[in-house]
Amino acid sequence: MTATPTGRIVVAGASMGGLRAAEQLRAAGWTGAITVVGDEPHMPYNRPPLSKEVLAGKAPFESLAFTPKAVAADVEWRLGTKVVAARLDEHTVELDDGEAIRYDGLVVATGMRPRRLRCPGPLAGRHTVRTLTDAQGLRDELTRHGVRVVVVGAGFIGCEVAATAVGLGVREVTVVDPLPLPMVGPLGDVLGRALLKRHEERGVRFALGTGVAGFEGEDRVTGVVLGDGTVLPADVVVESVGSVANTEWLDGNGLDLSDGVLTDEQLRVGGRPEVVAVGDVARFPNARYDGVPRRVEHWSIPTDTAKHAAKALVAHLAGTGPELAAFAPLPTFWSDQHEFRLQSFGAPVLGKGDVRILDGDPERDVLVGYHMAGQLVGVVALGGQATVMGAARYRAQLLKQPALTA
Repeated sequence: MTATPTGRIVVAGASMGGLRAAEQLRAAGWTGAITVVGDEPHMPYNRPPLSKEVLAGKAPFESLAFTPKAVAADVEWRLGTKVVAARLDEHTVELDDGEAIRYDGLVVATGMRPRRLRCPGPLAGRHTVRTLTDAQGLRDELTRHGVRVVVVGAGFIGCEVAATAVGLGVREVTVVDPLPLPMVGPLGDVLGRALLKRHEERGVRFALGTGVAGFEGEDRVTGVVLGDGTVLPADVVVESVGSVANTEWLDGNGLDLSDGVLTDEQLRVGGRPEVVAVGDVARFPNARYDGVPRRVEHWSIPTDTAKHAAKALVAHLAGTGPELAAFAPLPTFWSDQHEFRLQSFGAPVLGKGDVRILDGDPERDVLVGYHMAGQLVGVVALGGQATVMGAARYRAQLLKQPALTA
């Protein structure tokens, strides 16, 4: 495939999705310029260890940094710089220093940022975990003697942080969530109950079925006020209450930004073949399932979306190549908590209405299947290495399943 060598593709976002997009653009045959713009000062790095190994002091930054593939050695990196606006009709993006860059192709890879609680009370002592700086700052807090930690949110990050804090010997760790079980949203009741039991056995406390009404303290948080009036003493608060898509810079272009960036089945944005989206900011229909556009915040998605979007974008810019098959990834995630692992293949969230034990026992190691219209759509293992390998054996079956209809 021959692409225009004098053109330029701008990749807005320099996390894993931006890196994989740059690499895949070269792999797809783009020989023109590639400029990657990102607001963090670091080259792309692996985020999952932030709430685990980095927080526990077991992984230095050097071990997190991705090494760009040789094919992308000539990519221009504009780090510590933020894209603040786009004029898609004019094929330009504006940076926070006032510079405007014209592009022939644009990759939206600006990802997510942590959602923050809007409650009365002081800000000092309240943390999120999204960046290396976040994790380093939180670790400094957790290693102080005798701290009491309240984690707001019992999802992936909240449960991982709670497990890490207990492992560090933190005096008291309490997880607060308005839902009745940890991780019940993505995984359902069976694994939610199993996770609750495992965490409690290792010293994590829970306040479930209630939210946060406010924070006590003058200059720094000293307590968390729950919706029922209970006050939990807290020296450190970790807010893990979801994410917000970084899409404000795309305002004014007539796009659907209601939940990330809506794309078509080729990851093209707003009917513009010269603009694609990758990573967890992309809300795309998955041809493997029901075709409903969704964002997917799993580690595998930046690479999967980058491969497909790069081919679609380069084919358009080169003016060659047939339409690609519709994007149909098999989502994958894992989560390490205490000494056990959650490992998933497929889309368990779609099958929470029909959950079946495939192997094992929720009281010990267990492998769970999730079904939609009687068809297996996801598997999740909870436990040790043998059970995790059991989940992997279902991957081929999930890949061969016929597409579901809406």
